Amino acid sequence: MTAKNAQDEIILWQTGHCYLGEVLVACTPQGICAVLLGETADELLEDLSRRFPHAELTHSTDCRANWFHEVMNYLIDSRSPPSVPLDLRGTDFQRKVWQALREIPSGNSSSYGDIARKMGMPTASRAVAGACAANPLAVVVPCHRVLRGDGSLSGYRWGVKRKQAVLTREQGLSDR
Repeated sequence: MTAKNAQDEIILWQTGHCYLGEVLVACTPQGICAVLLGETADELLEDLSRRFPHAELTHSTDCRANWFHEVMNYLIDSRSPPSVPLDLRGTDFQRKVWQALREIPSGNSSSYGDIARKMGMPTASRAVAGACAANPLAVVVPCHRVLRGDGSLSGYRWGVKRKQAVLTREQGLSDR
């Protein structure tokens, strides 16, 4: 999915590494617009370029950038969401789903059907799954907390192994 209205927009980005592999965090003046997971920084930058084909992507060399550190700290401990604003771009439906996901506490999970029912659209489970797959902010918008109706793992944009790793980490944090 490409972002709308990114013509001539400047997007700052940085990469880092955590237990999930390589991480790219991107920020506009409005807030965090992407948190991408992968194997290499080059792969992640290509993904960012596809998402924002008309933007000027600028590698941030500010090693103290608050927006980057807030996200990286959240990847380590997801009990308190980052305080930096988010620049979530998607359809109205996707943004509603992403907001519902952000209301699932760390260490907990929900099902696609539960999210659909909570939104007043009980037959929209597949559409909820589609919105989860389109989520551009890995872990920060916690689509990893959504499971099948029977509680088993299902697909994850960044791989089921990463989904399991995040869930296991969050469960360990909530047990403390």
